[in-house]
Amino acid sequence: MIAAAVASIVMAAGLAAPAQANKDNSASTKTPIRHLVIIFGENESFDHYFATYPKAKNTEQPRFQADPDTPAINGLSAGMLTHNPNLFNPVRLGREDAYTCSFNHDYTAEQKAADGGLLDKFVQATSRVGEGCATDGSTVMGYFDGNTVTALWNYAQHFAMNDNSFGTNFGPSTVGAINLVSGQTGNGHLASGFAKGNVASFTPVTVTGDPDPALDDRGRRTIRPAT
Repeated sequence: MIAAAVASIVMAAGLAAPAQANKDNSASTKTPIRHLVIIFGENESFDHYFATYPKAKNTEQPRFQADPDTPAINGLSAGMLTHNPNLFNPVRLGREDAYTCSFNHDYTAEQKAADGGLLDKFVQATSRVGEGCATDGSTVMGYFDGNTVTALWNYAQHFAMNDNSFGTNFGPSTVGAINLVSGQTGNGHLASGFAKGNVASFTPVTVTGDPDPALDDRGRRTIRPAT
């Protein structure tokens, strides 16, 4: 699930991938856009951060007041807020909800949640009830607004919102990052061995999870202490 805002910045589900910008700003361009900065926010939907943009509830500080000419987005309409096809209606997360448990964003779980395009099984397929989340699984339907993710909403005031951009893949971090760069996650090679600084062996893969390549000593493999 990917949230996005594009033009000079793309907001899309936590990690930042800085673009290498040419320091020479004198070069001519075909459009006014000279640099593209991508902030790749993992495992978060567009609506999780921008569901009601540009209108914040403003019952908390800091208040958010959008510029008068701010266009509305394709977010959660009144109908989607009160008559949602999922088990629970969306719920606004306040400042007391800044910490939430991690939801299930695995390859298969997200496909089950999408339910062939009906988008009505997010509670059953991806909710969790750990620390920071409601015991009934409803927190997966939560969203923040300009009182809680104020920085993101202020960024959005200056850049275009790509609210109708939808990811082309399901799955966790590795899958999304590879797809962002290459547009696909198949026909790849997972390095399994190195010799003299070169790949000595590899395994053909279609990535659907978070595999650890050789030399990745910060992955899920056991890290051996130095001797």
